[in-house]
Amino acid sequence: MKKPVVGVIGNRFNVENRFAVQMAGERNLAAVTAVTGALPLIFAGAPSITDIGDLLATVDGIVLTGARANVHPRRFATEPHAKHEPYDEDRDSVALPLVEACVARGVPLFGICRGFQEMNVAYGGSLHPEIREIPGRMNHRMPRLENGEIHPDPEVVFADRHDVRLTPGGAFARLFGRDTIRVNSLHGQGILEPGKRVVIEGIAEDETIEAIRIDGAEGFALGVQWHAEYDPETNPVNRALFEAFGEAVSEYAAAR
Repeated sequence: MKKPVVGVIGNRFNVENRFAVQMAGERNLAAVTAVTGALPLIFAGAPSITDIGDLLATVDGIVLTGARANVHPRRFATEPHAKHEPYDEDRDSVALPLVEACVARGVPLFGICRGFQEMNVAYGGSLHPEIREIPGRMNHRMPRLENGEIHPDPEVVFADRHDVRLTPGGAFARLFGRDTIRVNSLHGQGILEPGKRVVIEGIAEDETIEAIRIDGAEGFALGVQWHAEYDPETNPVNRALFEAFGEAVSEYAAAR
């Protein structure tokens, strides 16, 4: 039996400072394979390569992954600053219209970290370039050693770090069967003002927005600020997310 296909967006990198490539983290691909049972297919986050119509005619779901590069501030009417680089404007040019296209067609859409932020910006929302600079907010970036280097142990970097309060009776609370969950945290940008169809369903201890859904979407259209792709094989919260996404993908594929 043919497996459903899930498109996983790529990010632009330069290898050896010479070769432009499109890359996607293996954990995103492994999460799709292990939990949803679908075939992950990397597509280029570059408008000169990826045609959105052709892409959505091919896949049964989309994962917008996290990434090193930030969404460019001009996408939400803010001046850019060198300290918030790098940016990936090609990915912006694919991801933002892709969000709206998925929702319009009912294609299951799962946004993680940068993908969560892209979902908000696609509907007119804004981002703060550094959540930790807002008074009263915690540092949501990955932990570092005293010398400033990123902690070498992935188990420490991706460990659950804070609680998220879920909207009682909302999509996430129903999915998890509870109103509070604990998640990891690895981001600088975060939602400042929600977009016009963005419904906030999860908020961290410091009031940072962590979980959203798109109002009126016929298909699965959820986004999370944390890195759910890291451990869905063993983490019940992240497994529930990928299982729900996988069910939506299978239903969409069957309907086609």
